[in-house]
Amino acid sequence: MGKFKPLMFLPPVLFVALAALFWFGNMREDRDSLPSAREGQPAPAVMLTQLADKPLFDDATLRDGEVKLVNYWASWCAPCRAEHPLLEELAQEVPVYGVNYRDQPDRALDFLEELGDPFAGIGADATGRMGLDWGLYGVPETYVVAGDGTVILRFAGPITRDIVENRIRPAMERAAAR
Repeated sequence: MGKFKPLMFLPPVLFVALAALFWFGNMREDRDSLPSAREGQPAPAVMLTQLADKPLFDDATLRDGEVKLVNYWASWCAPCRAEHPLLEELAQEVPVYGVNYRDQPDRALDFLEELGDPFAGIGADATGRMGLDWGLYGVPETYVVAGDGTVILRFAGPITRDIVENRIRPAMERAAAR
């Protein structure tokens, strides 16, 4: 019979410890409660390039007196695909402006052709510079912007029906009351 080697158990024990650390670390993370320096502040500058023949939006659009949503998305983002039907529903109530983030234009256009285009205006942030200025955590991310251009809410992650009812719509009401 072989000699007992305690070091042979070290790799599996380390693996389990690291897995537990990552698991419990992610369980505590609440993406929608990430701090946002942008809430209550003016929306940063819009720096977008046109996406094919789609209507572009700009800084003046964010300060046109209407409540609106700004949604960062990408064709390579599976959660963006999942939230898309809700954006189409919201677009019936409020203008939704899209920022195609670090994507290939042809793939972005295919995404919109396949799923529909809910955006009143859209532009590409190919370098990610605008996303950086807005404090983007990752796509998808949705901002509620008041008519004066103030960011009322930043929601990081895909929106769900629950998020729309309990976070987005109340923020839209606060934005309208400004």
